[in-house]
Amino acid sequence: MHSGEVQTTAPAAAAPAQAPSVDLADPSLYINRETSWLAFNERVLGEALDPRWPLLERLKFLAIYASNLDEFFMIRVSGLHGQLEAAAPVETNADGTSARDQLTRIGQIIRRQLAAAAALLADDLMPALAGHGIRIHDWDSLDGETRRLARKYFRRSVFPVVTPLAVDPGHPFPFLSNLSLSLAVEARDPETKERKFARIKVPEILPRFVPLESLDPGHAGPSPDGPADFLPLEQLLAANLDDLFPGMEILGTYPFRVTRDMDYDILEEEAHDLLSVVDREVRRRRFGACVRLEVAAGIPERVRRLLLEELALDEEDVYESSGPLGLRALMSIALLGRPALRDAPFLPRLPPRIGELGEKADVFELVRGGDILLHHPYDSFSPVLSLLRQAAEDPDVLAIKMTLYRTGANAEVVRLLIRAAENHKQVAVSVEIQARFDEENNMAWARALEHAGAHVFFGRAELKTHAKATLVVRREGEGLRRYVHLSTGNYNEATSRLYSDIGLLTVDPEFGEDLSEFFNGLSGFSKKARHRKLAVAPIALADSVIAKIDAQADRARAGKSAAIFAKLNALVDVQIIQALYRASRAGVGITLCVRGICCLRPGIPGVSENIRVLSIVGRFLEHERVFVFGPPAEQEILLSSADWMPRNLHRRVEVMFPVQSEALREQIRQEVLEPAFADNAHAYDMNAEGGYVRRTPPETEPGRGAQAEVFDRVARRTPHPASKP
Repeated sequence: MHSGEVQTTAPAAAAPAQAPSVDLADPSLYINRETSWLAFNERVLGEALDPRWPLLERLKFLAIYASNLDEFFMIRVSGLHGQLEAAAPVETNADGTSARDQLTRIGQIIRRQLAAAAALLADDLMPALAGHGIRIHDWDSLDGETRRLARKYFRRSVFPVVTPLAVDPGHPFPFLSNLSLSLAVEARDPETKERKFARIKVPEILPRFVPLESLDPGHAGPSPDGPADFLPLEQLLAANLDDLFPGMEILGTYPFRVTRDMDYDILEEEAHDLLSVVDREVRRRRFGACVRLEVAAGIPERVRRLLLEELALDEEDVYESSGPLGLRALMSIALLGRPALRDAPFLPRLPPRIGELGEKADVFELVRGGDILLHHPYDSFSPVLSLLRQAAEDPDVLAIKMTLYRTGANAEVVRLLIRAAENHKQVAVSVEIQARFDEENNMAWARALEHAGAHVFFGRAELKTHAKATLVVRREGEGLRRYVHLSTGNYNEATSRLYSDIGLLTVDPEFGEDLSEFFNGLSGFSKKARHRKLAVAPIALADSVIAKIDAQADRARAGKSAAIFAKLNALVDVQIIQALYRASRAGVGITLCVRGICCLRPGIPGVSENIRVLSIVGRFLEHERVFVFGPPAEQEILLSSADWMPRNLHRRVEVMFPVQSEALREQIRQEVLEPAFADNAHAYDMNAEGGYVRRTPPETEPGRGAQAEVFDRVARRTPHPASKP
């Protein structure tokens, strides 16, 4: 079958002549958002369980699972606690569950997952790692000489930075910072027999897993292929408590870990100076209420009760583990330089038209020759940097406008904008200083840009700017030409190597006109509801998506071929889900590739039997948003920064834009649609109950993941002729 004719949707069924009435608001038609997210994280854990991955990649997936779970508690669980404590009633979800019901269900699911994660680490990964000379030791397993060196290391490198904090009438219970690992220490005065309690924070400035090779200052360190032995820092501390509590009898040591509410809200009436308000809230956030207590198995009930009382938590907030706490720290071991235990090195490519000329290609000239699609991480991010670098130095460039959401701590993009401002270009930048957990980076970059002379604006407190857009205005001949870059992902060089995203470079005048109006609306005042090519949230994007879904339903009712494909991170918005249900009932074949949360139930007779949902979890984080409407011969393909979630559609500034070149639409079919359908190893199919079944290849076929398929297709690309829309 020709790639342009590939079956891109679930087989469509004819709509019933007289479809029975269905209440599309029925809670039974929706999956709970929080449990759907937990199902996604369980798929991440499932990759750690998969022996087809290289060993250290499996350990990486386990660390990512734990890191994801930390953020889930900091934001989502804390939000549910906030609902319980709210004085005013809180609306229930579309699935009808209350905050209390959700917290109960969350606890049940996570405890089951944590047991599986601990068993995976203890029974599978650690023995396998030991077989390759990578060992995480217990103190009791160390020989006498290693213990001697460890004690010397403790006195030299750990003892000076540790502060034991007693808890008694003269010493109040200490503040415990978010995600901090601590030791609860019980001791007894040998003279008075009085029982004492103290807390020791495991220092975060030291390696969580101490390389045993580093214990001897004269040792050169581990070789890339030699043994790598580690000791958890908390065990080193526990074994040397006599130095911290001399003369006391140590009765027991128990690791525990605290998670706090790290979300914040800014009231519109207090956001007259958004930069200072966000700065204040970020500083205040570290004192958020506790929402989770993790403890090691076997902790005495009296210590458990003390921690619960001091942290103002309930028993349901306690999560007990038989393995190490804070498994996100395993990432340091997962990143060891062991090529045989890691994925093969990956080098992003340059698209054919750019690659023929190399890194020094004139990006302006290339974009004038036709639209260019960049499919990261398979394509390099360097053309975007080259565009900005050329723009910063070109005397004919008059202005650069850009949105910044997550740039990271080492942002080449911002440095190029600063260089452009220093070269007296008109530089205007929308910096989203409310990008969660990137606030401090973004505030620092905003100040640096302002210092260089750029115009910096922050938007409104209740409306994050999540769109990814760049506009370069250049003098050419007797007039001006606008160069446009739009993307599904952030202007972040580091994540462009880890996330799958798509960017478009174009000089289409209507795109340029739209983007000029878009930036004017961000920095000034505008009530413009419609653009020529762009659909912008919160004004028009949701309506545009629903109209396109409804148009396919109308086609199906008229007996015409109709199809919908959407690839996105999350599907939560009820109005869009109901539009998809209506389209399914009309007979439209719909395929949804949803990486994370999906509140729609596929396969319900009379409602969603024409909808199938799949999820891909792989080496790269699936981040692109691709929407395809219509059968292959009449397809409309759009890209967006927005997921189908209420926050993206109604509480953020987002952009959706069309891919107009047929050559580029074909590239998307080959590199997005076809690989998703062909994946027989790393794709999961969702059932009506919200469960996911992993695809497994037939015995006669090798396992093949979508991302591996994309990589091969990108490598085999032949230069397509420059084609203007």
